[in-house]
Amino acid sequence: MRIFKFGGASVKDADGVKNVSRVLQQEGINGVLIVISAMGKMTNAFEKIIDAYFYKKENLKSTIDFVEDFHKKIIEDLFPKNHQIYNKVDSLLGDLSGFMARNKSQEYNYVYDQMIGYGELLSTNIVSAYLLEIGINNKFLDVRDYIKTDVNYRDAKVNWELTEKIIKENVATSQLNITQGFIGSVGVETTTLGREGSDYTAGIFAYCLDAESVTIWKDVDGVLNADPRVFTKTELLHEISYTEAIEMAFYGASVIHPKTIQPLEQKDIPLFVRSFDDLSNKGTCVGRGNKITPEVPCFIVKKNQILVSISAKDFSFMVESNISDIFKKLDNYKLKVNLIQNSAISFSVCVDDKYNNFDAFYSDLKTKFNIKSYKEVTLYTIRHFNEEAIKEIRKKGKSIISQINTETAQLVIQ
Repeated sequence: MRIFKFGGASVKDADGVKNVSRVLQQEGINGVLIVISAMGKMTNAFEKIIDAYFYKKENLKSTIDFVEDFHKKIIEDLFPKNHQIYNKVDSLLGDLSGFMARNKSQEYNYVYDQMIGYGELLSTNIVSAYLLEIGINNKFLDVRDYIKTDVNYRDAKVNWELTEKIIKENVATSQLNITQGFIGSVGVETTTLGREGSDYTAGIFAYCLDAESVTIWKDVDGVLNADPRVFTKTELLHEISYTEAIEMAFYGASVIHPKTIQPLEQKDIPLFVRSFDDLSNKGTCVGRGNKITPEVPCFIVKKNQILVSISAKDFSFMVESNISDIFKKLDNYKLKVNLIQNSAISFSVCVDDKYNNFDAFYSDLKTKFNIKSYKEVTLYTIRHFNEEAIKEIRKKGKSIISQINTETAQLVIQ
């Protein structure tokens, strides 16, 4: 079986949905499972609904109307007016409104997970219905029936033993299947696997089904050595080893989700990243073999970071007990650490504040330590760097911290 994953950019409008059928007709439909993300920027739109639900009730109707109008426009371009997909879209949006009306929880992460996945449910229902409309039979799978997790909302951990059992026993591998990325369930509650988790969903199904391959279809030719939205010159990487892909994902390369590679590497399943526009381009293959081909500097950019420099109030050494205490608090406040640097009397970290917990972390830590923070900084990571690559980054602003080892250079730029 082969696993295909289509991201939001690939199904952002009616032409994108039609293009999915073109890809399938060329690549083959038998023994394929498709994982589909929310359409276009709909995950962002659903996050606005959630924020309005919690904080700006006056905006709630307009944010829901925007999502409804977006999907209705797409189905109007794909289906006749009496098609049952109209009722399905209304039903899903009705379910969302019903949850908001009956919900009593004030736990943001729980509510987030119950609401955000409607983007994927809408997109997969629309794509499945369109393929049926043009004569491509497919089986619609609600991924929540297959991927089981713990209750760590917004970053749920997969119950691998249960998930593998369910998938192996219930997914027919000879037909075309369509399911959602990003979401799972624990009991009757929806969970999510972390932002951009649809790639990971593809990896989970590939592992459980001993898939032949996974292909991520994107609006670029494959994995590039830099983000073309940030850098004017980029190169296509034809081959990347599993280890190198994990390193790049760890440092924040957005083209592959950090958790995706590990289940594929365990069963030696190759991952292809290909263009859904140019099907003649074979893109990038991630697997066993060369570390990276061609071996050129690879640039990874993480914006909206916070650099924190921490020292003891009595100017004593930053020893293991101090650092251990800091790491516990970083974990407690769910601050993702992307760079670490320490000296005799200071300890610095560059973090993502994904859950808006930094201010609470700062207040907690300042009772014991001196803290200086720099917000809205950018972390540049260069794999396989050379002097020219480092010079290019230094031109982008003031370097607050730099760190270099044999393979990787990191610079925090203000």
